[in-house]
Amino acid sequence: MKSRVNIKRVYEPAQKKDGYRVLVDRLWPRGVKKEDARIDEWMKYIAPSPGLRKWFGHQPERWGPFSRAYRAELKEAVEPVQKLADCIRQHSKVTLIYAARDEQHTHALVLHRFMEKYLENQNDMK
Repeated sequence: MKSRVNIKRVYEPAQKKDGYRVLVDRLWPRGVKKEDARIDEWMKYIAPSPGLRKWFGHQPERWGPFSRAYRAELKEAVEPVQKLADCIRQHSKVTLIYAARDEQHTHALVLHRFMEKYLENQNDMK
């Protein structure tokens, strides 16, 4: 089954194919006007905790421990995860929007994979 969820940097132009655009950063992206971002919903509480975000500091050598710690946070974040899952089910296409420069070491990747597994597990339980 093709994923209905994509990820994209906020600095890339919004496109119709993005579908419902959800900002998943805790802080509003620098230099981006709200009207230009075309964000449909801002789910700041699904982002890594401030302490984890600051510790990671976008240092690739911390990627493994960061990913594990963020997944642990997501497992405890029942309400925000369920809200995002409901959003994904409600819309035919959802794009998780983030601001990090490094596209290989961003929490949006971890969140995307986590949500795919979460939704798959919920479908298996039906």
